[in-house]
Amino acid sequence: MNRLLLVFILSSGCCLGAPKVEELYAQHCQVCHGEKLEGGLGASLIDGEWRSDGSIRTLMDILRNGQPEFGMPGFAGQLSESEMRALVIYIQEREKYALEQPPKPEPGTKNVYSVAGERFRLEKVASGLATPWSVAFLPEGRFLVTEKLGGLRIIEANGKFGEPIKRTPAVFNKGQGGLLEVALHPDYAKNGWVYLAFSDADGDVSMTKIVRGKISGNNWVEQETIFEAPKKFYTNRGHHFGCRIAFDDKGYLFFSIGERGQQEQAQDTIRPNGKIHRIHDDGRIPSDNPFVENGFLTIWSYGNRNPQGLDFHPETGVLWESEHGPRGGDELNVIQRGANYGWPIVTYGMNYNGTPITSETSRPGMEQPIHYWTPSIAVCGIDFYEGDAFPSWKNRLLVGSLRQQELHLITLDGESVVRDEIILEDRGRVRDVASGPDGAIYLVLNSPDELARLVSQPKD
Repeated sequence: MNRLLLVFILSSGCCLGAPKVEELYAQHCQVCHGEKLEGGLGASLIDGEWRSDGSIRTLMDILRNGQPEFGMPGFAGQLSESEMRALVIYIQEREKYALEQPPKPEPGTKNVYSVAGERFRLEKVASGLATPWSVAFLPEGRFLVTEKLGGLRIIEANGKFGEPIKRTPAVFNKGQGGLLEVALHPDYAKNGWVYLAFSDADGDVSMTKIVRGKISGNNWVEQETIFEAPKKFYTNRGHHFGCRIAFDDKGYLFFSIGERGQQEQAQDTIRPNGKIHRIHDDGRIPSDNPFVENGFLTIWSYGNRNPQGLDFHPETGVLWESEHGPRGGDELNVIQRGANYGWPIVTYGMNYNGTPITSETSRPGMEQPIHYWTPSIAVCGIDFYEGDAFPSWKNRLLVGSLRQQELHLITLDGESVVRDEIILEDRGRVRDVASGPDGAIYLVLNSPDELARLVSQPKD
């Protein structure tokens, strides 16, 4: 039986009374195509063999309009756009899980890989951390690592560390909140400024806040507030705080705040959440920000769900962002001044429970992602590789993932993704990734909670 006809079978009879996509499949499709889509009376839906290109756009067109030559009618008017798209996402999720072949260590080794033209060893740098979140590189081979619970630690080059730095700001350690990003000022060697992003509490409500300070001995000193939203914007929601920090070469600091689980507020330009922001590195507000006259002063872009990665391309100076989406809607975006990235009006995903969010994947005036992931990988930190230890990866984008525990290597042609390769998998949730001054690639991992690195190995 042809695979396009199978999509028709999968869709037929689906009713609004069972909105969750897994329930729809079990009720109407499982008898023919198996509990795990592996096939039965009908063919497998997870063997990778499609008559069409198998994309969401193509399959949606087929569901709407049918294919009479294969005996398949259109379903426009019977199924909503969002219901049809949820079913297609579900098939693509299961198909990818079935077909994916993760990178494996070389025979006879536990930690040596040959992937994407390079050979590396995965090494543990430090363990015993408490949900580490971000890493920055200090002089003399030392590291600064944040812990979600609130600790800021200096890790020595040999992986040893002592007590957390004292007098750092108190954090709202609930849900996804806590001590998040750490970043050094571009002129840290001269001025010593260290920037921290964290969830700040006001009673039982909270919001993302950014401060900077200096480290003297084992103490946090000279703290200055760089960004703090008015208390009226604080919320009791416990998720989607963001937050990543990126400096450009003109003295501006860019940072992200998630929409705090209040989807519609990402479109509201008088609110700080669901946005990318721009300020001077000392917290002053640039006079040419796009909403200084009629919105929240620091906004640079809006319609962003939960930005978890932020980095400038080392050659073009373009700002790239990874956006933790819903189910089937993680995104990679190029961030532009005043642009609207669509959340929650347009998305390629659905709710985590399998119910639709919207029928729209595009709308005039809203930016399309450069790349998106279906199934979702729970995208997190990103970093352009700038070292010399992995020469074929120079200026390619490294992308971490939480749920799938993957490290991706993205090859770009201008602002288009031409290849997305998984170079490491199942070694922990990749919270942050950063190319170090020694050329190694550093990973902040959760479960296990450790700092690790990819170290170049001689090629055979």
